[in-house]
Amino acid sequence: MATDTTATAPYRERLRRVQEELERRQIDQILVGPSPDLRYLTGYDAHTSERLSLLVLPRTGKPSYVVPTLEAPLLANLRDLLDIQTWSETEAPAAVVAEVAGTGGGRTVAVSDQLWSVFLLRLQETMPGKSWCSGSETMAALRMRKDEREVGLLREAAHRTDDAWEEFVRQPLSGQTETEAMRRLQALTEARGLRAAFGICASGPNSASPHHHTGDRVIEQGDAVVFDWGGTLDGYHSDVTRTVHVGAPDDEFRRVYAIVLAANQAALDAVRPGVACEEIDRAARSLIAAEGYGDAFLHRVGHGLGLDVHEEPYLVSGNRLPLAPGMVVSDEPGIYLEGRFGIRIEDAVVCLDQGGERLNEANRELTIVD
Repeated sequence: MATDTTATAPYRERLRRVQEELERRQIDQILVGPSPDLRYLTGYDAHTSERLSLLVLPRTGKPSYVVPTLEAPLLANLRDLLDIQTWSETEAPAAVVAEVAGTGGGRTVAVSDQLWSVFLLRLQETMPGKSWCSGSETMAALRMRKDEREVGLLREAAHRTDDAWEEFVRQPLSGQTETEAMRRLQALTEARGLRAAFGICASGPNSASPHHHTGDRVIEQGDAVVFDWGGTLDGYHSDVTRTVHVGAPDDEFRRVYAIVLAANQAALDAVRPGVACEEIDRAARSLIAAEGYGDAFLHRVGHGLGLDVHEEPYLVSGNRLPLAPGMVVSDEPGIYLEGRFGIRIEDAVVCLDQGGERLNEANRELTIVD
């Protein structure tokens, strides 16, 4: 069967760049299981199961893909890119990997972060004498900086999510459960061609828990309600948070909301090439602390966004990695007052040569709903 080499050209270039990174780090090969890393390198959106499926990428030479025989047809369009090595139901797949990996020689083997531990243990038993390490830094070095197509997908995913939100807030919330409200927002998101990926609806005192598990609490007048959700477009995520108030808020809520909104802007203003990741966190955190709510800002200000909803780089104190054009990060300061209310405002931001640009433009001013 003929393959479309034009379609695989971007992946060939990514594989080549990983090999350059392996050379720089003096790693002999990297093993990548079903994960966003694999999708990034090959375009293959493999599913995880008890059957081992694994990319074997040596520092030099053509990469191989070890796959169960019954799944080999899914890789037909990648035969110009990869040597396809199949294993049958009666074979030990780790032994097949050991044979394939052994041909590349070398001792140091990196492993992608999302490879199941049971597979790693079997590989280590079958490949004695190897030195094993995490492949996260190798992959992050490439995936952190998005190309034009990736930024375009993230921008469009953000736009569609914003559009869903603008329709969502035109309807009342009071009397619905958190689950009902979240399902309605996710349905609007999916109606715009995104695959709903996750969702948090946290109402009233639950809004003070940043990763609240959406439940059956009924939303009432006087509640703050935090919505944190997103969808995927061709694998690339949107991730946005908005906080609304059901009925008229009191003066303290208005004041805290204004502080979080200002911190969101401060973080955006700090984004530019060469600035350390921790400085973006500091820009938002110092503003919140100066207003007396430093202890109520419970998490980092942001994370990378792409094929994973949380990926490198992380905007947190201690991370001195400099931002670079093409990095896409979340900007999500928050203040959480236990037992009372929480407020978070989150946008995706791309670092460009001239500074940061929001990908989300859904209304971030205080919104009061019925």
